[in-house]
Amino acid sequence: MEHIKLVETFSEFKDYKNIDRETMMRILEDVFRHLLERKYGTDKNYDIIVNIDKGDLEIWRNREIVEDGEVEDENLQIAYSEAIKIEPDFEIGEEVSEEIKMSDFGRREILSIRQNLVSKIKEYEKDNIYKKYEERIGEIVTGEVYQIWKKEILVLDDDNIELILPKSEQIPSDFYRKGDTIRAVVSKVDVRNNTPVIILSRTSTIFLEKLFEAEVPEVYDGLITIKKIVRVPGERAKIAVESYDDRIDPVGACVGMKGSRIHSIVRELKNENIDVINYTTNLSLYISRALSPAKITTINIDDENKKADVYMKPDQVSLAIGKGGFNIKLAGKLTGYEIDVYRDTDVDSEDVDLQEFSDEIDQWIIDEFKNIGCDTAKSVLSISPEELVRRTDLEDKTIDEVIRILKAEFA
Repeated sequence: MEHIKLVETFSEFKDYKNIDRETMMRILEDVFRHLLERKYGTDKNYDIIVNIDKGDLEIWRNREIVEDGEVEDENLQIAYSEAIKIEPDFEIGEEVSEEIKMSDFGRREILSIRQNLVSKIKEYEKDNIYKKYEERIGEIVTGEVYQIWKKEILVLDDDNIELILPKSEQIPSDFYRKGDTIRAVVSKVDVRNNTPVIILSRTSTIFLEKLFEAEVPEVYDGLITIKKIVRVPGERAKIAVESYDDRIDPVGACVGMKGSRIHSIVRELKNENIDVINYTTNLSLYISRALSPAKITTINIDDENKKADVYMKPDQVSLAIGKGGFNIKLAGKLTGYEIDVYRDTDVDSEDVDLQEFSDEIDQWIIDEFKNIGCDTAKSVLSISPEELVRRTDLEDKTIDEVIRILKAEFA
């Protein structure tokens, strides 16, 4: 096996593994030096010349010329009579350089070179992948879905590096087929069985933050600061923003003209509702904004227990709680306060609690209305039938019958 063929083979392997040529040659030199040290006890008197442009490799052994019969180490010294066969002008004390041919190595040694080469390249590749993605934690990456399993999706990036998107890090409504393009944030880099495993996430708040950076130049440039993000992936998110420049409206900039900026983010997050609010140190105002789109009447704050009692008109209660209770839960997380919502009884003392209709309306139907924040007759009647159908799991006929019963009460 000629050395040139070994280097050519290595070049092909390098192209497949996407390792730059200079690194490839350094690895090749290290592998041969290891072999020389094991074969001769030292590699100090060897010169390994790697020609990156030509893609070849030469090994030269340097030995000192000594008197015949005074050779103590054949690897380091050469007898005068042998030296003058190479070059007649040599004298004792000079140094002789001889090229080591690949044929001077045995078959087993050649096999060892190849095995070490493969091993070092894989080691380098793993280390390179780990370092590359460790530096990219928190960045959005784009890849192609390669394999879909029950608990995770295998994604390939532009360099064919394998990335993992676990089921737990997918938005519930996410659905992908092989070949689809996917965007996600690099969540972390694990090491399993000495192999780097890059974990992606689409449910992380960082993913939403990076999407805003990509869509809103003012956020990317630091003119608008994202103070906090809370979200229920695929359902609802709340983001508090602030600008130190009075000329910039942070909410308007994030939403864009006619919602142009935020719409692309909503589409990426599978129609997740996103509320963008102005951050403020005024706690009452902050809680009020966090409960958007509901409008409050009064608020009592207990700083010691981190609680807030919020009073509002009956027709606003369902908006404050939101579908599945997501709105009030996220408002609590955003502000750091446990929020309880109450109907402002002074506004309408003639309203009737839904529970009083349990003899005419099934309990499971009443519970459906309570789940969306409608616990009184007028709070149900204040919402259109179409909206009630959309918010609950009830059918049109059921909604119509409930409305008939409630209206009869006030007739």
